[in-house]
Amino acid sequence: MLPFVGSEAVAAGAVNLYQLATAHDAVFRNVYVPKGQALTPVDRAVAAWLWSRRRATAAGVSAAALHGSLWIDANVPAEINQPNRHKTAEILLHSDKLGDDEVCVVNGVPATTPARTAYDLGRRRGLTMALIRLDALMQATDLKPVDVALLADRHRGSRGIVQLREAIDLSDPGAESPQETRTRLVLTSAGLRPKRTQIQVFDEFGEFVGRIDMGWDDWMVGVEYDGEQHWTNPEIRAADIERQAKLEALGWRIIRVSAEMLRYRPATVVARTLAALRAAGAPY
Repeated sequence: MLPFVGSEAVAAGAVNLYQLATAHDAVFRNVYVPKGQALTPVDRAVAAWLWSRRRATAAGVSAAALHGSLWIDANVPAEINQPNRHKTAEILLHSDKLGDDEVCVVNGVPATTPARTAYDLGRRRGLTMALIRLDALMQATDLKPVDVALLADRHRGSRGIVQLREAIDLSDPGAESPQETRTRLVLTSAGLRPKRTQIQVFDEFGEFVGRIDMGWDDWMVGVEYDGEQHWTNPEIRAADIERQAKLEALGWRIIRVSAEMLRYRPATVVARTLAALRAAGAPY
């Protein structure tokens, strides 16, 4: 159930004051959800908009959540943009001037457009997180790097614009998790930017074999990030082994990356990828 304005619900007879106090939790002042309901980033975005008396525009991570971006921490504060910045510790407030073409409506809630949202998130300190958020937004929408670049040109000189341009250049809508983005960034930083993401592979009979997270299809070298379930779930692990055997039978070289490798041994990821590319005859 989405958040609602308590006073409106009482006036409409949907709940009485006792029910409001005992069966619901206050998210923000006069904004409630059923007691015990875990809040999603979308819930927080809607609640913050209601708190503003429906005057604000969802921005930042809240706008990204409304647009369908995944991998947003449910505990991060909601973000809204409004001229009158009444402070609250639970909502991140902005007072940026937004162009008419930088605002849209998502399920009844005003929000910054995907391009403006990417412009805002991509300028925040920390290239890796900026890139993760841009990738996620592109994955969820039809946003293209050129759309964000146009806004960067419009607002040239803004704080963080240099990082934003770098993030635009590095972005890829094919990333299906933050760890895939991080893996791609590790390789790119070493001069091994994958040529493609989400590579579909078919056998000689045209049967679909699998999809590779990223790689070089011209050299038949792929890199795959395996989450914890790929190592701990016996059924998934067995399917991975069978799939890898089929890919290798077709001539693919696959480098598998774990969370431990990515965090503590990124040089190993680079070295194994480089070795596979060179073995395939790539000029690296």
